[in-house]
Amino acid sequence: VIRSSSPSSLSPSHTQSLKNHIKSEASLSVSSPISFSILISPMALVRERRQLNLRLPLPPISDRRFSATSATTTVATSGVVCNGISAADLEKLNVLGCGNGGIVYKVSHKNTAELYALKTVNGDMDPILTRQLMREMEILRRTDSPYVVRCHGIFEKPVVGEVSILMEYMDGGTLESLRGAVTEQRLAGFARQILKGLSYLHALKIVHRDIKPANLLLNSKNEVKIADFGVSKILVRSLDYCNSYVGTCAYMSPERFDSESSAGGSSDVYAGDIWSFGLMMLELLIGHFPLLPPGQRPDWATLMCAVCFGEPPRAPEGCSDEFRDFVDCCLRKDSSKRWTAPQLLGHPFLREDV
Repeated sequence: VIRSSSPSSLSPSHTQSLKNHIKSEASLSVSSPISFSILISPMALVRERRQLNLRLPLPPISDRRFSATSATTTVATSGVVCNGISAADLEKLNVLGCGNGGIVYKVSHKNTAELYALKTVNGDMDPILTRQLMREMEILRRTDSPYVVRCHGIFEKPVVGEVSILMEYMDGGTLESLRGAVTEQRLAGFARQILKGLSYLHALKIVHRDIKPANLLLNSKNEVKIADFGVSKILVRSLDYCNSYVGTCAYMSPERFDSESSAGGSSDVYAGDIWSFGLMMLELLIGHFPLLPPGQRPDWATLMCAVCFGEPPRAPEGCSDEFRDFVDCCLRKDSSKRWTAPQLLGHPFLREDV
């Protein structure tokens, strides 16, 4: 059994021993990208040493195509007006980002000069990316909150299979683009908005599953909004379990790495978002990813060791007691004991008169 007083201070010999064992028995490189197919064997080896079983389910596959009839966002084919805007009204200015088969452009309305972000995804995507896009479209249609990025419309080109999502433009980039450590006062302002967004999503039975700095958008008014719902999940029933191995592994909660650690699925299904949020808050404060030493590039074996077998990271000395306790409430290994988003909004750290 690997034990440590801190994930970032896991015994190097233990970590290296585990990596070597995984390499030799599974013939894998620990620097390889994570996928479900390569995860089972290494995790099974680890769990075998702990005399426990591992079961990591794949995200459910569905061929369902979502309808726009139940939401405020509308869909238009190419050349057709969508919420008063047609694709021909938009002029591409520059590329804001790309990835997962899509490109995000900064665009301007030719008549009003209003700025938007246009996410365009090519129809030649593989089935997994297609499902992610359909899932994101469904969630954007359902949501209407000042703390969730707003969707102004969805344009489709059925002939070529291209889909474009028109969203509000956030001129401050992402929280990932912030340089250096963020002050506690500014972090508290971010946290209030993000938690209000998570409270809203969780009330709609939506689990984001990929909360991280790159998926939180910022504008010049210091407003923060949740974005990128490609791996999110809409729960059909309030007791649905949500520990699928999707999202960014660096911010993944212990119960999502290891489904057997969550008491047979009885934990809070939304708690994974809170773990990711707490880890992100700590990262923004200290200026580097908290589970690893500064400058170390994470690989999945190291992350798995830190999250599953180490103690949760804690805020460093010099932080306020309120912030330290706030992070501790987010990063409890037992997901059933993690605070919920509404509870965290009442935490002393977020009191505006402090």
